[in-house]
Order: sequence, then C-alpha cells, then structure tokens
Amino acid sequence: MSMVSSCPSSVKRSTRAALAVALFSSVLWMTAAQAGPLSIALPGERAFPESITSARDGTLFVGRLGEGGIVRADPRTGAAAVFVAPGAAGSRSITGVFSDEASGTLWACSNDLSALGGPSSSGDSHSALKGFDLITGAAKRSVPLPEPHPFCNDIAVDAGGAVYVTDSANPTVLRLLAGASGFEVFATNPQFAPPQPNSAGLDGIAFGGDGALYVTTYAAGGFFRIAVENGRAGRVIKLQGRALGLPDGLRPLGRKSFLLVEGAGTLDRVVVDGDGFRVAPLRDGFRTPTSVTRVGSVAWVSEGQMPLFFDPARKGESPALPFRIYAVPLNKGKSQ
Repeated sequence: MSMVSSCPSSVKRSTRAALAVALFSSVLWMTAAQAGPLSIALPGERAFPESITSARDGTLFVGRLGEGGIVRADPRTGAAAVFVAPGAAGSRSITGVFSDEASGTLWACSNDLSALGGPSSSGDSHSALKGFDLITGAAKRSVPLPEPHPFCNDIAVDAGGAVYVTDSANPTVLRLLAGASGFEVFATNPQFAPPQPNSAGLDGIAFGGDGALYVTTYAAGGFFRIAVENGRAGRVIKLQGRALGLPDGLRPLGRKSFLLVEGAGTLDRVVVDGDGFRVAPLRDGFRTPTSVTRVGSVAWVSEGQMPLFFDPARKGESPALPFRIYAVPLNKGKSQ
C-alpha cells in the first residue's frame, strides 16, 4: 500500500493537486523552451533582409540588402548579431544565403546596389558568389558571375557539392562544380527571362526529393521544374497551378513539397503533382516576405519590406523597425 493511499482523502486531494500543478508547469516550461521566440529582431535600421538559411543545429543566417553583411541568430534565445561584416571579401548587398555544411561554407550572393541605397564603400562592382566559413565567418572564396550584367539571387547545392545560383537578370541557372574556378551555364530557357527590362526574372531555387531542380520567376510568377539527367539539365516544364504573387524564396519540405514565400505577403506549402502544383497558404500578412528556411517543425520567414528599398517613389518612407524574422510552426501534415 502506498503512502498516498494511506493518507486522509483531503491530503490525497492536495497532493494530487500539487503534483498536477508541478506537471503542468513543467510541460509549459518545456513547450516554451522548445518553441523559442515567435520573432527575432535583426540589427540595422536599413537591414532590409533578403534571404535566410539554417544549419542543422538550427542556427539561422540572414543576408542584408541595405547594410550588407550577414546576421547570425539563435532561434532558441532570439539573440542576433552581425556574423559576416559588411564589405567582407569585397561584398556589397547580400541577397541569397545558403548553409552548406558538407563543405563548411556559408554561401552568399553579393550585388552592387549602391545606386538604390545599398552599401557604397569600396567593394566588388560586379555580381559574385561569396563563400564564408560556416563557423568563423572568415572569407573563403569569391567567384564572379559571367557577363553580361548578371544578378546573383539565390542558391542551392547538390549532393556532389556543386553550387547552383539563379541569375535574375538573365535566363540562366549557373553551376559552380566542386573544385571549379568559374561558373558554367547549367540551364537556360526563354521562359526564365525577366518580363521587362530592369525587372526580376529567376529567383528561388531548390532541389526536390525527386532529384529535379525547381526554380521560380519573381515578376512573372512562374514555377518550373528542371529535370536533371546524369548531371545535366533536361526538360524544363512550367508547372501549372494558381497564379503566384511574386514567388521568392523556395526550400524543400518533403519529397514532393516545398516551402515558398510570395512577395505579395504569404508563406505557402506547395505540393507538386505531376506537371502541376497546389498551394496551401500557411500564414499571410507579411510585409514583403523574401525567404524561408526550416528548423525542425518551424519555418522561419524573413520580412524584407522591399518596396521601401527598391521603389524610388517610397524612398522617403521609414521602414517599420526593427526588421524581423518570424517563426511559423508547422504541424505534422504541413512538414512532410
């Protein structure tokens, strides 16, 4: 016979109540510890975050258009600080970022946007892919994109260590093979071209569980699959589905699904079905979301407020500060 069962009923009730409170408090504490903050403030009054990526341990990295450099953030504590200094390795405005743990490299797209208010100190005047040490932030590589007038936007890496970037100014997906000194054209298609001069073409890029490479076109709202056959680009198919509003950052979610942000304001789950796709909005109301990354059962979204950077008519407006990245919990059905 236990001690509790031999006590008076009033004692049993009070003991059970105390145990229940303690257990409930413990559950709340563990839930809060696992959930972490719902958003993280980023340093910089003109940060204008453009892309976000994550390491296996959950560490977040965010590239900044307005002030350059890359911020590192802890999703458990909300702590955030500049990790790669503005101007490092000749970098300018940072667009795409990608955590490549196999090579220990944090890849970043750098573009000269000084005419729009981006970093104007000395640095590369051409578009380039930069490589930084994933642990220390030290510069490792700098590879210029081929002319004419390229714009390095976003990044993906394959199982062999080759790096793929979207060129928003030209209808090309570029590839940097492991150990190579320069880019090659991996895929090109007239449908990738910007719809008009000075608008954005290719943008988001990610490998699917089927081994194909998927890309978005920003201004035209397209979603494409590029078959990969023996290391070469195969057929390009424009996938059919509802109209997308400025599709931007793209990250793999499951074998046939992706996380996608639409610059029009939403984070979506996109499921590919044959030559078509379905879109399920996960959260709306963002002020120009620019990218997304997954940490376990949470999606982290960067909010760029991009019209205040790119639109000359709105240059006098102040962004809502601080700039933030946001956590969006994914339930089991939305994380597969």
